[in-house]
Amino acid sequence: MTLVLKAMALTCLVLLLLQNAPGVGAQMYPDFKLQQPQSSVVVIKGDTLTLNCTLSGSGPVGAVKWVKGSGSDNQTVYEQKGSFPRVMRAVSAPSNDFTIRISNVSLEDAGTYYCVKFRKGIVDDVVFRKGGGTEVSVHARPSVPVVSGPSHRAVPGQSVPFTCSAKEFSPRDIKVKWLKNSTLVRAEPPHITPELSNSSYRMSSTVQVKLSEDDVRSELTCKVQHRTLAAPLRKTYALHQALRVPPSVSVVAAPSGAVEVNKTVNFTCRVQGFYPGAVTVSWLENGTVMNAGSSTQPTETSRGLFELNDTVTVQAGEEKSGSRFTCLVVHEDQEPISGTGILRVTAPALGENNEGLIGDSSDILLSSPGLWLGLLLDKALLAVILFFLFKRILP
Repeated sequence: MTLVLKAMALTCLVLLLLQNAPGVGAQMYPDFKLQQPQSSVVVIKGDTLTLNCTLSGSGPVGAVKWVKGSGSDNQTVYEQKGSFPRVMRAVSAPSNDFTIRISNVSLEDAGTYYCVKFRKGIVDDVVFRKGGGTEVSVHARPSVPVVSGPSHRAVPGQSVPFTCSAKEFSPRDIKVKWLKNSTLVRAEPPHITPELSNSSYRMSSTVQVKLSEDDVRSELTCKVQHRTLAAPLRKTYALHQALRVPPSVSVVAAPSGAVEVNKTVNFTCRVQGFYPGAVTVSWLENGTVMNAGSSTQPTETSRGLFELNDTVTVQAGEEKSGSRFTCLVVHEDQEPISGTGILRVTAPALGENNEGLIGDSSDILLSSPGLWLGLLLDKALLAVILFFLFKRILP
């Protein structure tokens, strides 16, 4: 009896060993097929990845799993038992369709995936059939580009740098174009570097732009093209953010030219063609600060620049002739820009303000004893002359 039991145990062991031997499974289940049709798949970061696998024919008892990688370091991605939060079967069990979907794909999900049929072994499950593998490439769309300009405003004629940057894209290849309004601006190829935290990349592109007064209403656009995008990403920078146009300053007097004593003169400071539209205006009389003038609000011109007038009123006293009235304009915390007007005062014309010298002559005589004495002496001299003339004539 003991010999019979030993023989039966030995027979079972031999059968198990034969079942686990290479090639025996295929002979035992000749109609079994495992189909993993996708050799490669490209998926965008954040999207859902679908991996196809179907079984047909009869096969041994054992699980079907999806694994990532091969050899001893492979990783189980999905099996019927266990929890895999991002992975689910496309078709509910029971079914011979073991297609799975992986949601919210990340760059770390890139790799080669295998659909594997196992069969029960003596100790552990043994690989019975393995698919050819699906190589998964994960691409990442670039972030919305960011355009940065100079830290300080520049004046017309200066050439200043602008930088466009984007990050977290994959694969590495990326194209950048710059447009000023609708005109292409030449730029160097973008500088591309790998991200430290994952398998993506970041890039920066810099362009030099020479500013002009008319750029108050100009736009600079960065266009980023990547294979993951159906249309380029665009980011626009308004050049007025980087531009400072200094004002021109002049002082005009009304009335112009020399004025008579005690007349009123308006000195107007014309501040023109500046941007941004905030200035501070002050007045000096011969270097001494005056009371504030009467200022208008800055008005925008058709070119997008600003202008304003500031007026100070002066009484033209004789002592003020030759006085200098200076308008000081401060724009964007820069050094003041000035304009100066000079007051010219003249004496009044003859005949004006002399009404006391025009009137009845008798009033003048009565009020002037010196005139009476002069008249009497004149008459006495005339009488003496006439007396001597008559004396000569008469015998």
